[in-house]
Formats: sequence, C-alpha cells, structure tokens
Amino acid sequence: MNDGKPTGQKPKWWSRPTSTPPAAEIPAPPAAEAPVADEGDFTLAAPATPDAPPAPVPQQAPAEVPEDQVLSEPEPEPQPQAPVQAQPLHEPDEYRTPPYGEPGPWAPAPPVQRPVATPAHGVPVPQQAAPPQSVPPQAAPPQAVPQQTVPVPVPQPVVPQPTPWVQYDPWGAPGAPGVPAVPLSVGTEPLGRPRRSRRGLALVGALIFALITGVVGGAIGAYVERHGGITTVELPQADVEGGDRAPESVAGIAASALPSVVTLHVSGAGSSGTGTGFVLDTQGHILTNNHVVDAAASSGEISVTFSSGETASAKLVGKDSGYDLAVVKVTGVSGLKPLPLGNSDNVRVGDPVVAIGAPFDLQNTVTSGIISAKERPITAGGEKGDGSDVSYVDALQTDAPINPGNSGGPLVDSKARVIGINSAIRAAGDGSSGEGGGQSGSIGLGFAIPINQGKRVAEELINTGKATHPVIGVSLDMQYNGDGARVGDKGKDGTASVTADGPAAKAGIRPGDVITKVDGQRVHSGEELIVKIRAHRPGDQLELTLKRGGKEQTKTLTLGSSQGD
Repeated sequence: MNDGKPTGQKPKWWSRPTSTPPAAEIPAPPAAEAPVADEGDFTLAAPATPDAPPAPVPQQAPAEVPEDQVLSEPEPEPQPQAPVQAQPLHEPDEYRTPPYGEPGPWAPAPPVQRPVATPAHGVPVPQQAAPPQSVPPQAAPPQAVPQQTVPVPVPQPVVPQPTPWVQYDPWGAPGAPGVPAVPLSVGTEPLGRPRRSRRGLALVGALIFALITGVVGGAIGAYVERHGGITTVELPQADVEGGDRAPESVAGIAASALPSVVTLHVSGAGSSGTGTGFVLDTQGHILTNNHVVDAAASSGEISVTFSSGETASAKLVGKDSGYDLAVVKVTGVSGLKPLPLGNSDNVRVGDPVVAIGAPFDLQNTVTSGIISAKERPITAGGEKGDGSDVSYVDALQTDAPINPGNSGGPLVDSKARVIGINSAIRAAGDGSSGEGGGQSGSIGLGFAIPINQGKRVAEELINTGKATHPVIGVSLDMQYNGDGARVGDKGKDGTASVTADGPAAKAGIRPGDVITKVDGQRVHSGEELIVKIRAHRPGDQLELTLKRGGKEQTKTLTLGSSQGD
C-alpha cells in the first residue's frame, strides 16, 4: 500500500500456488501482459471510464453435479501465459485486502461470472452478488468432476485517468460509469472528512463555560466589594442585658465606688494641678494628698467635680506634709455618698485592689491590680529643699496603674472599701517621689498610704486643723551609712541629740546607739526608723533593739507626740 494512491505497480492479490505447465506448451507471451487467473482467481480490470467501458462477460449456465460428488471449484482452461513460479504473487497485505477478485485499493473489480457449484445434496446454489469467502485448499475427490471453461476477457489498455476521491460504495456496481472507486484503508476515516473528537468538543465547551462563569463571578464580586453588598447588611447582635454585675467584680466595685470619688482642680501661688479625692462624710469633707492642694494653702482656688459632672468650690480644712494628707470641704452639695473605710491591717499580699482617679485629668478612670507588698518605707516630696515637705509613709505597694492625677484617690478592696490613699509612684529613671512631682507614667510600682494612718490624720485635721506625730525624742544621724539608724552625737543647732525627759531618755537610749529593729522588724536607715514610728499613734509602746559597744540590747519606750505643720 502507498497510502491509498495508485502507483506504477500492478496490484497483486493473495493467491494459492498453482502448478507450472511445461515450457513447451507455453506459447509466446502476448503483447499486453494480462494477469494470470489461478484457482478461484480472476483477472483485475482497470477502472471503467467513459472512454473505455468494461467488456461484457458472457454468462454461462451452471452445470449439474452429481450429489455424490464433492463440491469443488472448476478450473479454467489453460491459457497461454508466461512461465510463472509456484509461489504467491505477493507478500501478505498488512491491511488484509479481501482475496479472490474483491475490489482492491487502486481499482474496482470488474464484473465476473463465477462458476456455480451444486451442493452434494443436489440443491442448486443461486449466484450471489456478495463476494465469496476464502476456501482453504482441499484434496481433490476420487471422482472426476466435469471441467468448465470460463472465458477470460482480453484486458484493455489502461489509460490513467484522474479519479475523484469519493467514498467507496460497496453496494454499487463496481466500475460502473460515474461511480468512481476511492481507496479506503481499513480503520481510517474517508479522506476530506476529518473525524471530530467529541471529547475535544466537550473540553472546549467546558473551558468556555468556566471562562464565562469566572468573568460573571468576578464582576459580581467587584460590585459587591465596591457597593458593600447587594442588599443591606445587618449583623447579628446580642440583646440588651441588665447592667448589674457581681459586687466583687471590678465592674461591681467601680459602680459602687465611683459616686464617692471626686476630681480636684487647684490653682494658686503661680501653679496649678489636678488630683483626686473621695468623700468622707455627708458634711462634705473630702480626703486627698497634701501635695495636691499645697498650691492653694495660703491663697488660691479649689474646684471639686463629682462623678455625675456636678461641680462645687471647696476650702482647705487642714493639711500635714509629714503624712502627705489634707482635708477639704464642699458646701451646698446634697446627696453626698461617703466611701466606706476598710482596715489596712487586714490586707494581705496578693489581694485584688482597684484604683480610681483622674490620671492626666481623665476623670473616673478605673484600674485594677493586686497588693504587691506591705510596709514599704517610702519618702516623698522634698521639693522645698529644707525637708519640711518630706513625707514618710509605711506604704502599701500595688501594681494597679497609678499616674499623675491619681494622687489622693482611693485604693479599694474587693468590697469597695478604702484600704489606702494613692500617693506616690516609682518612675523609671528616678527615685521614689510624690506622684505630683513629675509626669512619668506608671511602671507598675505604685504606693498608697494605709487607711488606718489616713483615718487618724483625717480625724485630727477635721477636728483641730492639725495632725500629731509620734516621736521618741532623739536626733538621728542622717549621714550614717551603716546598717540601722544611729542616734547622733549632737542635735540640731548643737543641742543634745537625746531630749531630756523624752521617751528615749526614759528608756535609756544614749547618743551613738544604733537602733536595728522596731518591734522585731529590721530597719536599715534613719528614714525607715521614722516611717516605722509614724505608722503608730502617740502613746503606743514600742520595743527597740540596738547595738552599743558591739553588744545588742533591747529597750522599751512609749511614744510621745509632736505637733505637725
């Protein structure tokens, strides 16, 4: 096969071998070589054209064959032909072209007259238009079968004509005029009509659908993004609930304490400031820090703003720089709610606390934390330089955020009771100082005056305008660098360091003694000794441990009293 196209070669068909006649009986070859007809083979004719119609083949009636004879194909009479060898005409066709005269790939088979054989039972076999099937060679029967001669037409010269490429019609008359034969290869589509893959069409359709869907979806998404949705958006939300909270929660504590907390704005003596205070009683007394109202001590104005937003002017009742406490009073205000006072002796490290104030003038600010430590010896103030404004506090330490403006505000426990007055913070980069002394923020180190001390001082300020300080009657050497508080050799202005007939003198304390403990608590400096003494009331009895000449001694004394300023 040459891809179904005619070539110069003649078509060959698969045939059975035949015996070669003697060379003497073979006449000279004719001028035009004709195909040899073997057993069951027939001559191939050129395709019929209008100029050369195919030669008619005479029909011959079939001969009767006896029933007892074996069916066999008649052999044609020997024709003059060229010597041939006993072998197949060509190699087996890979396309399995039908044998025995069926239409071939280059030209249609001419109409032929096939011999008609009779079955062994004597029933005539009608001639069929369909090509016969291949019959394997069989041995000849012992009985002789009459031979019939099939005339072979003389082949006409083949004139190459352009053959139109049309599909072969197996039911039409091969070689008929106007019915050209087109070679078809087994398992191939007709030429000129390529087969379209349904799978490819489906894939193309799916791609087009995906493209259209993506474009439409992108357009819708862009519209929704730009316009906030196709419809109005309504987000789910919880229903309105009651405003009550557990009393011990931060919210419950704040709700209970805030109505009693006030914000103070002070101006005078060329300065101004903001602080916090809380209501002590229904008469209008408010407790705060001394450094908050110190600017208005001689002349100035104090304005009080309540949590409800109501404002009122206030006057200074009394102050004490040693305790850093002051009391102011408002008049003409009704509905005051005093804030309950707790007991600082009941406080334990780790107890939750809440600080309320106006840091940086932000009123009604609530922060929370815990008690970090107790009895911290803190000294604050000292801006005047003569030590008259230095306060000594045996403070409560808390990590509740305290900032400038929180000074004088309450530090309350889980039951909304005041346990301390916020007074000082430890700022980064400097030492312990009063909260009003700088603008540094909280680093979690805040200090509050215990309420037990604040209560006593507030009562004295309200009743007398002055506060009393407990004393032991000695002058301390503040330059001593050793461990403990050393009694000075000389007092202020060269006087005696131990007051005559004072508490220390009566207890047997001498100049140069080093006090190391107060009621069994260690002290490391003169400031700590003052803090421990100020934490008590005048008349309280103390046990002091001291060193004299390398020996330790214990002395008991009763605290005296001095007037504060």
